[in-house]
Amino acid sequence: MLTLTNNDITLQQSAADKTTAIKAIAKQLTDNDLVADQYVTGMLNREKQNSTFLGNGIAIPHGTTDTRDLVNKTGVVVHHFPEGVNWGDGNIAYVAIGIAAKSDEHLGILKQLTKVLSADNVEDKLKQARTKEDIIKLLNGEVQFEADFSPALIQLNFPATDMIQMSAVAGGLLKNSGNVENQFVAELVTKEATHLGIGLWLVSGNKGVKRSAMSILTTNETCEFKGLPVKGLIAIAACNSTHSSLLSTISQLVFGQQQTKILTSTTAELVELFTSSTQQMVGDEDNVATFKINNTHGLHARPSAMLVAAVKQYKSTIKVSNIDGENKFVDAKSLMKVIGLGVKHGDSLQFSADGPDAKEALVGIGEAIVSGLSEG
Repeated sequence: MLTLTNNDITLQQSAADKTTAIKAIAKQLTDNDLVADQYVTGMLNREKQNSTFLGNGIAIPHGTTDTRDLVNKTGVVVHHFPEGVNWGDGNIAYVAIGIAAKSDEHLGILKQLTKVLSADNVEDKLKQARTKEDIIKLLNGEVQFEADFSPALIQLNFPATDMIQMSAVAGGLLKNSGNVENQFVAELVTKEATHLGIGLWLVSGNKGVKRSAMSILTTNETCEFKGLPVKGLIAIAACNSTHSSLLSTISQLVFGQQQTKILTSTTAELVELFTSSTQQMVGDEDNVATFKINNTHGLHARPSAMLVAAVKQYKSTIKVSNIDGENKFVDAKSLMKVIGLGVKHGDSLQFSADGPDAKEALVGIGEAIVSGLSEG
């Protein structure tokens, strides 16, 4: 997990080009005793191999694998460039995060950053940042771009027999996850839920909400409210507009008379249904292949870029999932999404292809992975 402090952040920086920026970042890594003096050479060589620009105004300059012995301890420094730095190919970086990592600890940092990168408007927020706290909140994911919804916010087949009990438990899930305070739970049990049909109900509140989120509770017990059956309750806590996408999904399901999809799904299926970043697997069973990653340090930035480059050679739509990670399919042609899988040495990736060259694509991807993705 990337944990930043004010000491890691340097504001109001400017640089004529990315080489100048990287040298300044390397100097601070050295001054902080994170790396030896020669580490800057590895950072510049790494940039020559492949750009470390991730997207949405963020670059992550770091050393090559053969300069890891120059790392004294894992850490990062962050330089903020309010006017931006041309990182090549017209890509402008407003924040550059210099990474020093002794092994694969940086994969967690990259995974966290890609979640930030996938959010809308993050580039504008980086431009507009004025304080170190602004930068820290953005990079640590404390600025909410989408409402929280996870397995911890789901309780299936709870033995509830009335709506008050349902509301209390649904509110309790949100409180236990740190999204709301006691005030929200107290409000929820006094509010009248709205029937969405087929036993599915909705209740919401905005008092005592720290982060917008949604919880889902179902019951197999005989439960009624206002003479209508209660099979499930959706509770929404709102302190901003990030819950709108969740409401949109609910509306689509209700409009299509598909409420049972919420009432009968497993926890994993519910998360997949409501998580906007999740991509469904495409193609048929004949166009699915699994490959093990043997790169010593997993899929850090460079091999990830090599993998994406290999995938982009094909016209087919190609999705990939880290079976040993969150096991969610993402676009294999997106560097940001591939890095976000957090692939470590020994993890297995499952690819699904759909298109005119699907079979050829899977063969080519397999060959690229076996070759080591430029790392031997």
